[in-house]
Amino acid sequence: MSDQLIQVFEQIKQINDYDQEYWSARDMAGILKYAKYANFQEVIDKAKQSCKKSGQSIQNHFADVGKMIELGKTASREISDIMLSRYACYLIMQNADPSKEIVARGQTYFAIQTRRQELNRNYGNFMNYGYMGLYGGLDMKQIHARKKLKPQEKILDHMGSEELAANLFRTTQTDAKLRRENIQGEARANQTHFAVGKKVRQTIKELGGTMPERLPATEAIKQSRKRVKISTKKQLA
Repeated sequence: MSDQLIQVFEQIKQINDYDQEYWSARDMAGILKYAKYANFQEVIDKAKQSCKKSGQSIQNHFADVGKMIELGKTASREISDIMLSRYACYLIMQNADPSKEIVARGQTYFAIQTRRQELNRNYGNFMNYGYMGLYGGLDMKQIHARKKLKPQEKILDHMGSEELAANLFRTTQTDAKLRRENIQGEARANQTHFAVGKKVRQTIKELGGTMPERLPATEAIKQSRKRVKISTKKQLA
C-alpha cells in the first residue's frame, strides 16, 4: 500500500472533541467520485445494513450531524452529513462501486486499518484484565469513574508514584511470564494478566499498603511539568 494511498484517506480524516477519529460522508463521497450525494447515500444505507447484520450498533459508527456551507460572502446554510467511524468507512468501501479504482484502494486501506484497530481493541481488553486483577475487579471505566477523572483524561497520567509502580510491576511481570512460559492465545494471556495483577494486589495487602483504587488521583503529568516550568521561570526572573 503506497504512501499516496494512505494520504488520500488520511488527509480528510478529522478528530472530534473526544479525540476520536472520523470521516465526513460528504468528503468521502467526493473522494470516491460520486457526483451526486444522493447516490452515495444508497451506498451508506447498504453499509448500515451490513453493520446491523454484523451485530454492531449503527449509531456508534454512523452519526448524523449538520454541516454549514458557505453560499457567498454573507450567506450560508446547513446540510446533512454523517460522521463515519473507520469501521463504517470499511463497510462503505465494501458496498461502493467496485469498478472505481479509488474504491478498490479504499477497500485495501480500510481493511488493513480496521484489522489494526481490532488488534488494538484486543490489546485494550488484555490490559483491562490486568487492571481488574490489581484493582479488585474494577475495569478501566470503573477505575476512571472511581478516580473522578474527566472523559478525556487518562488513568496513567493521574497516578502517583506508588500506584504507577504497582502497575509497572504488574505489566513487566506479566510480560516476563508470558515469554518465560511461552503462553499462547488471547484467552490464556488475559487470564495470566489477571492472575499477575491479583498477585500484586495480594502482595500490597500483605505489606499493609493502600489498595490502588483508594489512592487519590494526582495532577496530570503535563500539568505538573507546566507548573514546574512556570515556577522555575519565576525563580529565575
